[in-house]
Amino acid sequence: MRDDRRSGDGLGAKTAVLRPLLTRWFARRAPSNEVDDLVQDVFLRIIKRGGTNELDHFQAYVFETASSVLKDRMRSRNVRHSDQHEEFDAERHAPSTPGAEELLISQQALELTSRILLELPERSRTIFILRRVEGLPIALIGRRLGLSVSAVEKHMQRATRHLLSRMEALR
Repeated sequence: MRDDRRSGDGLGAKTAVLRPLLTRWFARRAPSNEVDDLVQDVFLRIIKRGGTNELDHFQAYVFETASSVLKDRMRSRNVRHSDQHEEFDAERHAPSTPGAEELLISQQALELTSRILLELPERSRTIFILRRVEGLPIALIGRRLGLSVSAVEKHMQRATRHLLSRMEALR
């Protein structure tokens, strides 16, 4: 077995001839933005394989490898559901900065909600804040406050009903 790098008709000379053929082959079968990557993958696999001079039909081997690379790419695309991915668009996906009116409305809603929560008994208010603002699980709130899960749930229901009824009455 000869080393392709030392032979006169080494891999470099072979790839120079086959690259345009592979490019056209992939262009008919894959999205245009993937063609160069696919061609590179073919040559990478061939390099990893090692010596190629002992192959009687090198061009057939290259295109068989190309077929394998394309199948692998399609399989990967199916597994990742890449056809359902959406390209990032800075204008559409960038966080929007709220305007002055939106900030004022949000601030007023927060103040109103705070005033309504202050109407609740302290324990119900504390439980509501621990659950909804802090995001603690009901069981943990119960352990912290020395209450049963059922008692914590009843306080949450009381606070939620009060908040909803007061907000509805103000509309």
